[in-house]
Amino acid sequence: MSSSYLLDTQAFHLYSLIVASTLALILLLIRIPKTEYAKKLARSKYTIATSYMIGAFTFGYAFYNADAPMFEEFSTITMLIVCAFISIIVSFSLINLLMPRFIDGGKFLVSIFLVFVASVILVESFFSGNTRLHKITLYVGVALFVVQNCSLIVIFDRAYKRSISLLEKYYDEDEEHKIKWIRFCYILTMLTAMFILVYVFLPDKGFIRLYMFFYILYMIYFAGNYISFLGSHKLLLDAVGHYALSEQNPIFQKKRKSRQGAGSASGTAKEDDSFSRLEKSLEKWVKEKKYREYDKSREETARELGTTKEILQMYFTDRLGMDFRSWRTDLRIKEAKELLLKHKDYSVNFIAEAVGFSDRSNFHRQFTKSVGCSPKEWRDTEGHPETRA
Repeated sequence: MSSSYLLDTQAFHLYSLIVASTLALILLLIRIPKTEYAKKLARSKYTIATSYMIGAFTFGYAFYNADAPMFEEFSTITMLIVCAFISIIVSFSLINLLMPRFIDGGKFLVSIFLVFVASVILVESFFSGNTRLHKITLYVGVALFVVQNCSLIVIFDRAYKRSISLLEKYYDEDEEHKIKWIRFCYILTMLTAMFILVYVFLPDKGFIRLYMFFYILYMIYFAGNYISFLGSHKLLLDAVGHYALSEQNPIFQKKRKSRQGAGSASGTAKEDDSFSRLEKSLEKWVKEKKYREYDKSREETARELGTTKEILQMYFTDRLGMDFRSWRTDLRIKEAKELLLKHKDYSVNFIAEAVGFSDRSNFHRQFTKSVGCSPKEWRDTEGHPETRA
């Protein structure tokens, strides 16, 4: 087998077919824990696997028609079809991974059907031999492809911001860094999909082989990150599960309303008593340096203090005029300032983790925001950054 055959367009379709099929099979074989809130993760997994299977089918179809006239141009069309499917399916999967039911399943199926119909029309126009008809069909398809992707990007951005807000409500840490891969992979997906437009309008269609090479790398990279996430999905599941129970369940809403409707006098007395007990618990909690612990939900922290999340939030809002998260961050920063000067042989990263910051960039951001200088500047100036010229 000559090296030129190994690098021709038909061979790249074969490589893409093998990679897409293998990744789809791997995803299908991965088992997801059978829990109530893991169902959405399983659906996401099957959706991603389906996108790879659709890609494998399209690559196989192109490989089968390798003797078609202007095969490189036909390959460009098939890649445009693959990108149209992948952008919708990956968008639906990742958006609903962040926020369940953010996109209606019915609308998703309708979109898939419309892309399928458009793909059939585009392929038929290519084989019709009518160049003018094919160009018109291609331009209309490209315009719809751009509109589709732009709208999906807007929807994803809304879902991502809402999921970050949800995580902040459930956790007392900055947890965004743990799901940033979703945003990065989504941006990579949409850039990869949109970049096919460059090859659609290139005069020399032979360059499609270069695009297919990078598309194979994209498939492997995305699948690798997604499979890695399957083993560490608890972060979003816990937050989404709590949101589903406490915010959307009518039973919980009725309980909140009934508590709000209780007598104000007795409620105030109980509130003062709860606050007094909480103050003692907080003193002990600070003395034992429990604020160093991270990766805990607000429920876990409140339970550790012998109270509820609602009372904890009410205490800090009504009595201290700040939220618990900011208060705890101040405690961590205060200790970090002391350790930076007392233990100069300790690295900044070690001190950040020691005082309770699980993410280095978050520590630097919070320290600079609170102190007015970076941890390194604080240490270098012996705690007097204003003296530095």
